[in-house]
Amino acid sequence: MARGINERFGGWFPLVLLAVLAALTFWLDHVVQPPAPRPQAPPNEPDYFVEGLSAMRMDRNGRLKHTLEAKRMTHFPQDDLTVLVAPRFVAYGEGHVPVTITSKHARMSGNGEDVYFEDDVRVVRAPEGKLSELVLETSYLHVIPDDNIAKTDRPVTIRDATAVVVASGLELNSETRVLELQGRVRGTFEASGARSGR
Repeated sequence: MARGINERFGGWFPLVLLAVLAALTFWLDHVVQPPAPRPQAPPNEPDYFVEGLSAMRMDRNGRLKHTLEAKRMTHFPQDDLTVLVAPRFVAYGEGHVPVTITSKHARMSGNGEDVYFEDDVRVVRAPEGKLSELVLETSYLHVIPDDNIAKTDRPVTIRDATAVVVASGLELNSETRVLELQGRVRGTFEASGARSGR
């Protein structure tokens, strides 16, 4: 009888061994496989856009503080970011001529507290009294509208009728008209003759 049992189990042993090997192979394959990729976040698709944007903001006394225009405005909800094409921002300081900022593109935070102008940034202060037109050019400019501050850490060129000044960065207060140049500053000045800004 023992012989019969041995013969019966001896016949099944190869099948059991194959099943164990198959299970072991499956387990090893599962262990050495790289983890499944995590599901990607949905793309940051815009939720709305505006063609021909024109907006304005008033101060507490009802006076015009600044305006913002753009060929196109696109809003991205994932990071609450607004992207502007060909923006034109004009700051109106009390008792002063407007300061106009233009560029090819700009990014604006969701609350509008920060605007980042990029690509061919140009700031123009119109002539005022004895002061000629002043033109500032750079590749990037961070504007904080409510504080009337504009600043950059990129190279900047400033021109008026009698001077050309180059600096590594600057900070401008459009309300107080204080301009602080940063880094290495170089300038060329003309004693006479008028030259309009570009």
